[in-house]
Amino acid sequence: MKVIKLGGKALAHSSEFENIIRIIQGGVQEDQILVIVSAIGNTTDTLCHMLEQAKNQEAWASEFHAFINRNYHQEADLTDIFSLLQKLYEGVYLLEDYTLKIKDLILAQGELIASRIITAILNKKGLNAVSIDSRQLLVADEQFGNGQIKEDLSRMCTSAWFDQLDKHQIAIITGFIASTENGDTITLGRNGSNYSAALIADFLDATELQNYTHVDGIYTADPESVKHAHRIDEIHYNEASEIANLGASVLHGKTILPLLNKNIPLRILNALKPQSHGTLISSKPTSPGVKSLSVQNDVHLIQLDGRGLLGKVGIDARVFSVLAQADISVGLISQGTSERGLGFIVKSAQASQAYELLKKEFASDFYRQDVNAIHIHPDISVISIIGQDLSTFDKPYASLVKNKIIPILFSNSVTGKNVSLVVRKDQSQKAINVIHGQIFGMAKKINLFIFGHGQVGSALIDQILTSTVTIRQKKGLQLNIVGIANSQKFIFNETGLDSDWQEAIAKSGQPYTIDDVINLSKEHHLENLIAIDNTASAAFVKDYPRLIENGFDLVSSNKSANTLSWSFYSELRHLLKGNHKEYLYETNVGAGLPLIDTIKLLHLSGENITKIKGVFSGSLSYIFNNFSTRNVPFSQILQEAVNLGLTEPNPAEDLSGNDVARKLLVLARELELKNEWEEIDIQNLIPTNFHHLEKVDFFSNLTSLDEHYSKLKQQLKPNHVFRYIGELSGDLQLEKGALKTQLIEVPMNTPLGQLKGSDSIFEIFTESYGDNPIIIQGAGAGASVTARGVFGDILRLSDKK
Repeated sequence: MKVIKLGGKALAHSSEFENIIRIIQGGVQEDQILVIVSAIGNTTDTLCHMLEQAKNQEAWASEFHAFINRNYHQEADLTDIFSLLQKLYEGVYLLEDYTLKIKDLILAQGELIASRIITAILNKKGLNAVSIDSRQLLVADEQFGNGQIKEDLSRMCTSAWFDQLDKHQIAIITGFIASTENGDTITLGRNGSNYSAALIADFLDATELQNYTHVDGIYTADPESVKHAHRIDEIHYNEASEIANLGASVLHGKTILPLLNKNIPLRILNALKPQSHGTLISSKPTSPGVKSLSVQNDVHLIQLDGRGLLGKVGIDARVFSVLAQADISVGLISQGTSERGLGFIVKSAQASQAYELLKKEFASDFYRQDVNAIHIHPDISVISIIGQDLSTFDKPYASLVKNKIIPILFSNSVTGKNVSLVVRKDQSQKAINVIHGQIFGMAKKINLFIFGHGQVGSALIDQILTSTVTIRQKKGLQLNIVGIANSQKFIFNETGLDSDWQEAIAKSGQPYTIDDVINLSKEHHLENLIAIDNTASAAFVKDYPRLIENGFDLVSSNKSANTLSWSFYSELRHLLKGNHKEYLYETNVGAGLPLIDTIKLLHLSGENITKIKGVFSGSLSYIFNNFSTRNVPFSQILQEAVNLGLTEPNPAEDLSGNDVARKLLVLARELELKNEWEEIDIQNLIPTNFHHLEKVDFFSNLTSLDEHYSKLKQQLKPNHVFRYIGELSGDLQLEKGALKTQLIEVPMNTPLGQLKGSDSIFEIFTESYGDNPIIIQGAGAGASVTARGVFGDILRLSDKK
């Protein structure tokens, strides 16, 4: 015999009960079956809500009328049930109160309705079904609301009833309810229908219990919260009990216990997908490791702070005894060895009662100031990781901290195989996604907000979208561009923006502030946040601190943050360290060349860098490489560089020397030099009479530069070329160095003189290498090259999350 349990959501989601009929028909063909049913859909909640309305003298009758007229209620004769309910509600309305006994009688009608409806439908289909009231089978004590089954008596009643049942009839039995020995109706508490099914399976020696719900089985996490959660094929009774007791909605611990007596397997199945194999729970051993993550939200944390309790014994006994006497169950417990502090979890509904009991118990201790305070923390959740060994919990914990989720309380089971964390409730969804990704090796989701979509930003977006599949396969990273912004508009999509982003920002982009971005990331519980700054805005840099404080790491091609005042620079580093965040900006100097990383490593290793010299600007490299060797006007070469996308939008920014100066200052600060912008000696390559021109006027007057540069070229020595260089020199072990940018002549046969195209070159002189510098050379300009460098920073940062 097989026992089939049909859950309330499974019944509600089955179109006209067609799936339910197929399940029962299939079961009949294979074996003798009996069926346990829960109340359909939200029936129990509706009955409970009307009860509260009646108690509070509110208009319950209209909702009751709508309840009676639900479509599926027309499938069976329910007149007696509705008549009883109406009398009960009228009585509660008059008395303005009700007992738990009355509440149990009202709630029991939901299962009775379900049993009759399913029976009637099956009989109409030609199946021989009979509705059975489980109050004739199961006997419980008088603990209304959470009846405890008297197993020996219930076993005898159940066996006797089924000995008389026609073997060709399909029994449709009510779950959730039993009767006392006095004949009163009593409910069996949370998950009572599953408990009923397990008990009857045990009493009748069933070969298997099949529990049909609205999900495919037990998952590694709630699939509604964790999109990449996967179904567990098989699991042991003990692991299933842990999952159930620690918050899984699809299962309850007391469902497992009756099955252990005879090793009856339990299979969790989806009523909407009868072909699915679901999850099998049995005595078969499974491989070690984490099985599932669960979340409990209906809990409060109670904290007892007793600074005067140092050295006193028996504090725990007092706390737990007074709670036990009130039937308040304590969950997670954390305590200091000195007993100065004690924290524990209770059900939310019992938190206020527990607080009052403890205040009364420790009243004299408050008077003596041995106890300082008792706090209730309501907005918390408990995340439990079943099968987690502390020896492998370092990465998930580190990822939580990097995502600014700091557990309030941490507990490890005695077996060392289960870990529980208390976190803020508004962080629980993000936390479980972070932990799940680390433990189960899923593609780690990295949520990207990209600010600035000019040449570099657009190239970066295209590179990321093109590489998404490859990056996921090779690195286990899911790069998810959730937000794209320019200086005026912002678009957002939690599931990720795609190749039509330009059209989307033009049509549906909205004005925004940085707080809007932060609020969206919190509202959608986004983990592993990276903000990418491809603007040239010094104003946007002022938002970096807000982003860091709210869980964002930073990647930037914008040099402003590293070239503002030393105080801002150092405060930003302090903020990054305090918030466990990182800021990568390799493209600030040398586009995609590994210059900043090289200098960092040399400096951290203790190498004394004595000078850095080179061609820092790819645009100026192109301009003077060509101007030095080709017999064409300077304006023509400058226009070529603009057309190739090598310069800033306004090439005057390149020719001013400011871009090179910024890059030089970035490198100086990597060596912990406290130079300020005003201390850089910058040679401006724009003639004085051009300094005042705006972008449009500058372009219209390009040819006016030719005379000035023609004179310079006439003075160029043979076999020499122009190079615009930046140089950091002086005693770099002091607080400040000497920073200078200038146009110089160099022999064509030197490393600087042999530079081609838009390449950059950097010569790093150190104490160890003497006169032989470390040379880094390569493409130093171009939107694609810079975007590739930014992409590299994103991947490096993603690997660390």
